[in-house]
Amino acid sequence: MRAMKSVQLLLPILVGFAIFCQSGGAGAQAVGNAGLPPVPHAKETHLKHVLVIGETKGFQHDSISSAMAAIFNMGKESGLWDTEMRTDTELLTKKEFKGNNAKNLNYFDVLVFASTTGELAMDDSQKADMLSFIKDDGKGFVGIHAALDTNYTWPEYGEMIGGWFDQHPWMTFNAPIINEDPSFPAVRHFPNAFVKYDEIYQPKSWSRDKVHVLLSLDASKLNYENNPRIHRTDHDFAVAWDKMYGKGRVFYSTLGHTEESWNDPDIRKMYFEAIRWALGMTEGSTASHPNPAGNASPAQ
Repeated sequence: MRAMKSVQLLLPILVGFAIFCQSGGAGAQAVGNAGLPPVPHAKETHLKHVLVIGETKGFQHDSISSAMAAIFNMGKESGLWDTEMRTDTELLTKKEFKGNNAKNLNYFDVLVFASTTGELAMDDSQKADMLSFIKDDGKGFVGIHAALDTNYTWPEYGEMIGGWFDQHPWMTFNAPIINEDPSFPAVRHFPNAFVKYDEIYQPKSWSRDKVHVLLSLDASKLNYENNPRIHRTDHDFAVAWDKMYGKGRVFYSTLGHTEESWNDPDIRKMYFEAIRWALGMTEGSTASHPNPAGNASPAQ
């Protein structure tokens, strides 16, 4: 009898405890776990995949790491792409890798050359695959600064990107820049005329009628005296351009030489929008147009 009464006394307590666990107890547990990290989950699947190459066989820019980090962070913060960063050219192939989790060009949507220099370590099959990636597959290419100082013995590379490096006549200086197409996504945030402290390349084997110039130096504000590095008699110094290469979209800019430039919101936004354009997320002209300065001299 005494045992029966004990059970009767405990029963309301047990029922009350059960209700507490289903209501207030759950809230208390949530409060207790508030400071804990979330449960681990699989890697988020991003919309696109970007491969950044920073291999150098010539001059090594201090800004390469900053450029790579900026592109990685742009993709992560926007949620638009994930980024694979390499300082070799092993992934520049369509050949399959077996057993080592490596990805080939078929996996990526845009290829970025971050101030690559010299003759990159690529065999003929890799070169063919890279060109096919852009020209035939319709994937994108973005060249940063010294991407123009690369692959001089590979004619098709110069054709794809638009030319090659041929000195920087004023080294790093306060460059007076004209915005030639304020409607293009990568440069629409720039005013019609502005100044950036950077190193501006002079291109050779380059012609305005083969690219769509976006930014150029203001030829009327440049000093030409006693400067043997000036080779262009037309005084046409492009700072950024875009073009089509077959089905693929190509963007290049000489901006991004210094580490400090990658802390500049204008430069970061330019390359962010350039990658978005190269991915086909935005639209912009690729048609050539005359020099707004009206220079009629032939391109050099």
